[in-house]
Amino acid sequence: MTEITESNTEKHPVMPAAVERFILHWGEMGGQWGVNRSVAQVQALLYLSDCPLTAEDIAEKLTMARSNVSNSLKELLNWKLIRRAPMMGDRRDFYEAETNLFEMLTRIAQGRKEREIDPAVAALRQCQAAAVDDPQLTGVARARIAEMLGFVETLEDWYVQMMKVPSHRLMGLIKLGARITSFLPIRGSTGE
Repeated sequence: MTEITESNTEKHPVMPAAVERFILHWGEMGGQWGVNRSVAQVQALLYLSDCPLTAEDIAEKLTMARSNVSNSLKELLNWKLIRRAPMMGDRRDFYEAETNLFEMLTRIAQGRKEREIDPAVAALRQCQAAAVDDPQLTGVARARIAEMLGFVETLEDWYVQMMKVPSHRLMGLIKLGARITSFLPIRGSTGE
């Protein structure tokens, strides 16, 4: 642990413990989701900040290299999880986070779909097209490729449908949670 002295608190102001804990935890969770820890920590700091921050402010508060902050900001801008916030009379770039949790979730889901699901669907369609005329492929393998493609396309269709639902209704649906199963007929223990 770094000893806090009067001179280094001026250089690196001490964050409230809850803020520091949130940023560290968000960074760890980001790592588990496949997001660079630094990117997640920058987003967490901006999310909790009550005013826009410059890259220098962020680097100082997180004791992070300026280049790391810069790369993190670029990635967060690409995901549309933060935006530039111009300040009158200041030429520096200031940044603020998207604070609407539903918007944040929607943007993350859209980004993940574009980067992960869409390429998977394209690859599975190519596999299925190749499987149709391949005499070496067994019927079982051909059927399983088709089944996997059908499953992923169904998930993709569900995602598209859910994104069309107004956010207040979707939140209502989410809040229903397990109670929604009472509206569905139960057909055995397999869930089919």
